[in-house]
Amino acid sequence: MAKLESAVKEKTVSFINSKKTKQTIQNEVWKKIAIQGLFDKPFNDLLFQAHQVHRNNFDPNKVQLSTLLSIKTGGCSEDCGYCPQSARYNTTVDNEPIMNIKDVISAAKQAKDAGASRFCMGAAWRGPKEKDIGLVEEMISEVKSLGLETCATLGMLKDGQAERLKDAGLDYYNHNLDTSPEYYGDIITTRTYQDRLDTLSRVRDADINVCCGGIVGMGESREDRVNLIYQLANMNVPPESVPINLLTKVEGTPLIDASELDHFEFIRMIAIARICMPKSFVRLSAGRESMSDGIQALAFFAGANSIFYGEELLTTGNPDVEKDQQLFKRLDIKPI
Repeated sequence: MAKLESAVKEKTVSFINSKKTKQTIQNEVWKKIAIQGLFDKPFNDLLFQAHQVHRNNFDPNKVQLSTLLSIKTGGCSEDCGYCPQSARYNTTVDNEPIMNIKDVISAAKQAKDAGASRFCMGAAWRGPKEKDIGLVEEMISEVKSLGLETCATLGMLKDGQAERLKDAGLDYYNHNLDTSPEYYGDIITTRTYQDRLDTLSRVRDADINVCCGGIVGMGESREDRVNLIYQLANMNVPPESVPINLLTKVEGTPLIDASELDHFEFIRMIAIARICMPKSFVRLSAGRESMSDGIQALAFFAGANSIFYGEELLTTGNPDVEKDQQLFKRLDIKPI
């Protein structure tokens, strides 16, 4: 696996370690040793525990459906090692301008007609500029008027921006931690872990629901997966939505040669997220296209109760609507 430049990495890790006083962990609801213990459980025992937690908090036969649209694709200045939208990598993703509102609303209507209850708009930005915010606010307002929940993922937010999005009608803001603080510098150097935590704090302070999870299969260790769950589960308020992504490898990105993660290890991640964040929606997110129906069924049993629904996730593939509907019918799963 290609590594990002070690000198930059060391600087980033040093910065992360120096800023730990601002992180959201104040009271350890879950200790690392307890999370490690869950990872070490026999697979069937772990799934049994996770399913009990899931059944105690949610209808186990219902799944929330979200659709994700890239409203601004490519040309991002960041160096996230997994992302084909970075301008630093030679991929097939082109830099495109922000979509016009009419096309966004058309896509939202199609998503609603297909059964989605939430519409998420993603933009390949380091963070939204002042000239962009007004247009995004209008998009949010129009999508909200259709009777859909609204979600956005726009990168880092500055002071005051979250409040503007809230006033426009934003229900959820997605900003993933991606991985553990310890492994983060291997994946990204252009923003720090603390930058991500600061944006999440702004979102929470603006009374917007937090959508925050991570990506597995990037070459991280199991200890890194423990530490990611530790970060998420010990936030003052755990994220209302927790997407667990399996790396989708794209030619031209540094992580193209990452070792394949065993799908059973991915299911462990779903189950442990469910146990440690019992009230959160756990989203079976990127990577579903590579999973068999059986693995997806295991994910739902282990506590996943949200998916991205539609044929594309920003710039990578996703199972199509008809295939998902057929799977739901076979499993007797109904949309929330």
